Amino acid sequence: MIFGAKKTYGLWLLVVILMMSCRDTEGVKRIRLAHGLDISHSVHKAMVKMGEDLAELSNGSLRLEIYPNQQLGTEREILELIQIGSLDMTKVSVATLENFAPKTRILGLPYLFRDREHAFEVLDGPIGQQLLDDGQKYWLKGLGFYDAGSRSYYSKERPIEHPDDLKGLKIRVMESVTAMDMVRSMGGSPTPISWGELYTSLQQG
Repeated sequence: MIFGAKKTYGLWLLVVILMMSCRDTEGVKRIRLAHGLDISHSVHKAMVKMGEDLAELSNGSLRLEIYPNQQLGTEREILELIQIGSLDMTKVSVATLENFAPKTRILGLPYLFRDREHAFEVLDGPIGQQLLDDGQKYWLKGLGFYDAGSRSYYSKERPIEHPDDLKGLKIRVMESVTAMDMVRSMGGSPTPISWGELYTSLQQG
């Protein structure tokens, strides 16, 4: 995740293992993409459009198969499937990716960028490319970064309007050392929970 001066920006990395896709009996090359978002999410819809464009541009020789809603596992489990060649592609949060490609941990530092424009000036340049290329050492190839929106904190106890409002609260975070350290620094109690468990955890307190 990336913090701006007034807003926070989620960054996600698209990763793929090349040449691991399968061909069916008709000679169509299948690219298997899994992620944890609901089918109503704009990112999933963008992936569907990407699949349509891919099929059109390849004259039907490439087919993108999408598995949403954590059908094939959590982000961590999906990355592990990619590393062993059982899956081709995903979108994943930097918070999860830092457990596989340590250099991406820098993107979780608070107030790293001034704003969205500054963030993409860096990420679309040589520094961003270095981070994408570094994943190849871990059998992950980065294709690009995109903005996943502002970070938000939700609480049943009280409104969160200032960092001090986090004091004493149990805050769900992704499985990221950087994210947990950040919440602790503001006085909260970080609890790593997968996205699929979020709503149940909020209901149960």
